[in-house]
Amino acid sequence: MAVENITVSWEAVVGVDIGGTKMMAVVYDRNFNKLGVSRKRSRDKKGGDSEGRVFTVINEALQEAGNPVISGIGVGSPGPLDPHTGVIIDTPNLGWKNYPLADVLARSYKVPVTVDNDVNVGTYGEWCSTDLVHCRHVVGIFPGTGIGGGIILNGKILHGFSGAAGEVGHMTVVPDGPYCGCGKRGCLEAVASRIAIAKEVAALAAREDAPFILERCGTDLSEIRSGILARAIELGEKKVEGVVRQAAYYIGMAAGNLINILSPEAVVLGGGLVEAMETLFLEEVNRGVKDHAMPYLRRNVQIRPARLGDDAVVLGAAWLIVEYLQTM
Repeated sequence: MAVENITVSWEAVVGVDIGGTKMMAVVYDRNFNKLGVSRKRSRDKKGGDSEGRVFTVINEALQEAGNPVISGIGVGSPGPLDPHTGVIIDTPNLGWKNYPLADVLARSYKVPVTVDNDVNVGTYGEWCSTDLVHCRHVVGIFPGTGIGGGIILNGKILHGFSGAAGEVGHMTVVPDGPYCGCGKRGCLEAVASRIAIAKEVAALAAREDAPFILERCGTDLSEIRSGILARAIELGEKKVEGVVRQAAYYIGMAAGNLINILSPEAVVLGGGLVEAMETLFLEEVNRGVKDHAMPYLRRNVQIRPARLGDDAVVLGAAWLIVEYLQTM
């Protein structure tokens, strides 16, 4: 079913983005206009109850919208999770294990609820709400603290046998490379995420090869954010630029491999790193794709930045719940 053909009767739905650092809820009308928005940190400064904060952002968004009658709630959440049951299997940043999020929300709000991986949902949002809707096969790669992926084949999110397909960040790109948080070596996430970049840049700062970074951040990885990296490059710190370009090239290598396997019409690049250094990332990803994708398969494939920013996940979640309502 093409998303542009959805005709189910509904008046309002809620899209929710649950991240490791922020939560956001948006109430949409049937034309996907925003009626109410709420955004909060996922946990308060004292740690707090992240489960309760999900209800807080939803309730505040509903209140701002004038408490309309809603037909459903769609959620994008970090994984791993089971999209069929809506159970969050494990989210270390939030402390959730085997948490039945869909059931909890459905019982509280008396409406259907869909839950899917946040990058799946963000990729879906980019597909539904931009000109990518005319494509049938799209891959999303979102480098940030980690690296997430979303795959749409024949107009549907690919979940695979386990329900957790699309772990692009754990594709091996450097055999015997650095250890990844998953325990393997040489994963894309271990060499191209913001954390991986920050580790290398912090080492440059410690050697006084990145004076701007040293002055602004010292060697504190948590302070070496995307905007800081972009500013260092603008100021001419060539070694910092080299680290970022190498990471972006690895993402291009992964994109090339995905093009060889899946033959998508478009590869969408999102996340804070891409937003802060769009031209650099597009240059290196295109170079990596040229080097690693077969010429016939890469021909006419769009390599493009995401366009929705923070709205990608909430919009994708809203589209997913509307699609689910169509099947009821």
